[in-house]
Amino acid sequence: MRKALMILLLAATAATPAAARPNNDNNDRPARAERSQPRAERSQPRAERSQAVRQQRQEVRQQRQDVRQQRQDVRRERGDVRQERRDVRQVLRQGGGNLRQERRDVRVERRDVRDEQRDVRREQRDVRVVRRDGQNDGWNRNDPRNERHRQRYERLEDRNRERYERRVDRREDRRESRQERRWDRNQWRNDRRYDWAHWRQSNRHLYRMPTYYSPYRNHRYSRFSIGFHLDSLFYDQRYWLSDPWQYRLPHPGPGMEWVRYYDDVLLVDTYTGEVVDVIYDFFW
Repeated sequence: MRKALMILLLAATAATPAAARPNNDNNDRPARAERSQPRAERSQPRAERSQAVRQQRQEVRQQRQDVRQQRQDVRRERGDVRQERRDVRQVLRQGGGNLRQERRDVRVERRDVRDEQRDVRREQRDVRVVRRDGQNDGWNRNDPRNERHRQRYERLEDRNRERYERRVDRREDRRESRQERRWDRNQWRNDRRYDWAHWRQSNRHLYRMPTYYSPYRNHRYSRFSIGFHLDSLFYDQRYWLSDPWQYRLPHPGPGMEWVRYYDDVLLVDTYTGEVVDVIYDFFW
């Protein structure tokens, strides 16, 4: 009997959930419908947001492509500008000699014009002096009241004439010195007295110079060859080698100076700024 009762109780407990299951399913259907409705409503803004994000990404990609295209255009323009500069430099190198000769001719013409203008002014001054002597405007040279003015004008005339003659003499001396001075770059290098390389090996301290400061802030080192014309600041007196023999260099000719340029030494014509001779890597 006890076993039969136990079996009946177990069978009743097993049948109870199976019978209640259909009722629970029927009760849960409206709840699940209510839950699925807000999910559908929530999924719609998500789709819209994802669409907006995709659109923004496409816009960003388009902007990046535009920026890349602009950079490529800028690079092409820079390349064109560089090519134009190279062409201009090539033209200047090919026609540099002609340009220099033309500049020299222009300078000579300007000097001739200035001389002519001085002559004209001198003639005009002589005419004014003649007029003041009394030929046209009643100037009485013998009047003692005008003696002081006459002496003053004569002194001025003499002084101006002396100045002009001194300038002419200096100009002629410069021209003669330019024609006379001819620097032979090979002659002094073959002379044992100017063996600066051997002298530098035994006197290194003489060739250790302080830091070189360029006269221009943005200037960088570039090799200057013979025949190049320098700006006057590059061969300023502070860059001169006051004692060339100390470095076993020959004494420069008239109107020329040995000039330090970074670790190089240049022989420069101080009248024209032309590089007459050059030694690279002269200093340590």
